[in-house]
Amino acid sequence: MSGTAAEVLARQRLSLSPIDLDIALRPGDEAAAYALQAETNDLIAQKLGALVGHKIGCTTPVMQKFLGIGNPCAGRVFAQTVFGAHAEIARPHYRKLGVECEIVVEIGTDIEPGRDDYTPQTLLPHVGAVMAGIEIVDDRYADYRTLGAPTLIADNFFNAGCALGVPVTQWRAFDLAALAGHMRINGNEVGRGTGAMVMGHPLAALAWLANQRSAEGLRRGEFVFLGSLVETKWLNAGDVVVIEIARLGQVSLTVTD
Repeated sequence: MSGTAAEVLARQRLSLSPIDLDIALRPGDEAAAYALQAETNDLIAQKLGALVGHKIGCTTPVMQKFLGIGNPCAGRVFAQTVFGAHAEIARPHYRKLGVECEIVVEIGTDIEPGRDDYTPQTLLPHVGAVMAGIEIVDDRYADYRTLGAPTLIADNFFNAGCALGVPVTQWRAFDLAALAGHMRINGNEVGRGTGAMVMGHPLAALAWLANQRSAEGLRRGEFVFLGSLVETKWLNAGDVVVIEIARLGQVSLTVTD
């Protein structure tokens, strides 16, 4: 398939073709991966809308083990792939559809670019709300294990959208690390975890992202998925997923034919 790396990635994603970037086009390291991600997203945004959120993958031991990648990886989320707390999606719109159970923060005030020394404590004033969320993921890859992390990053690291719960603005009244969450599929519990699994504290993941995105910063109104408390679960048409995180409430997702 001809074209630049960004053109090939964008075309493969939008057409649901297996992503199998030629070795000569693959980014050689994570710095090159994020540069390619930005270029690719400019093309995809023409079809899927503006970049409105962020996802961070591999922030929990369960997901690092699942994917075989030992460090966090970030991606972006497009406006047309964002759903509300009781979402319905069609199975044919994805290659291999999966879901994850996550704590999500909404940026309340801009996290300005130009700094790479943010900590969970310095970011507290920037968090406007916290909510439960289902990250919708798609294994779009011919074989993600052979593509390597940089190429996965360039393709927004599996993200295919999300369902967002109701924002909780009084989140400072409880300990994010202690929050317990679980996922049920068709009424059966399939996994659970706590906020402490996310790099020791969920806001540690936010600090990682703020420092990683120091060139552009994070903007008021954007949301950030901080990492899954439950190993990715794959779905079929007819499945109904419900996640619940203590103090943050429930989010559901129904998969239609």
